[in-house]
Amino acid sequence: MHKYIRKLLIIIISTFMLVSCAGQAPTEEVNVIMTDAINTMVVSFFETQTALVTPVTATSTVTQTPFPTVTLFPSATSLVSPTFIYYTATLGSLTPGTPTVTGTPPTATVNPGALAVGCNNLAFIRDVTIPAGTVIVKNKGFTKTWKVQNTGTCNWMYQYGLVLLSGDRYGGKDIKIQKLVTVDDWSELSIHMTAPKKAGTYTSYWRMTNLDGIMFGATLVVSFVVVDSATSTSVPTATSTITNTVAPAPTSSFTFTPVPTNTETPTPTP
Repeated sequence: MHKYIRKLLIIIISTFMLVSCAGQAPTEEVNVIMTDAINTMVVSFFETQTALVTPVTATSTVTQTPFPTVTLFPSATSLVSPTFIYYTATLGSLTPGTPTVTGTPPTATVNPGALAVGCNNLAFIRDVTIPAGTVIVKNKGFTKTWKVQNTGTCNWMYQYGLVLLSGDRYGGKDIKIQKLVTVDDWSELSIHMTAPKKAGTYTSYWRMTNLDGIMFGATLVVSFVVVDSATSTSVPTATSTITNTVAPAPTSSFTFTPVPTNTETPTPTP
């Protein structure tokens, strides 16, 4: 540090001596010479100071965070089977296991009211003709008739109809009832059909429709058995054999004992 200051002073003194020796030099040239000397000294000073300073090594402070380990979904075989928990009245605590159903489960029944559409509803009463299982010869025509009741809250009009829901028509056509059926009243609905040509059991399903063609009420079913000939429909008649048994003559344990008759004529006494 002192070495550089010493050099600076030497340069300044030398500059003044040069100026004094050349007294004829203009003032501007002296200023330029002094300025250059000072600049040279300053640059030399700062370069020396920079060289003396130990450069700082930049160190990175960024820490790389590793990616998390991906955990695959467990396989289906490794899934744990669920354990049902139910309350046992006898133990008074929650017990793991599988509950056992006792008794007879209730049988689901159809709610007739659920079959209603708006104010329209129909209940099936009985099969008037062709009950389920009726035997019919192939290609033979027959009329299926159901007895039904208007269980809705409005009357059935003339243009209410009976249409096929599913199954084969067997030659039957959709019909219009062509009559007025009041609330709570009953009526008979009929469709003419023809038995198929092949023997077997056949079934089809029909439903009533309102004026807009919307189905409502219970489903009406026709089910029958087709045979090749009328002889197949004959049912053997039960025969009974009557055996006449002659009853033996009744026997009596009574023994008849004849009473002797007195045939002698008495002689009068004198």
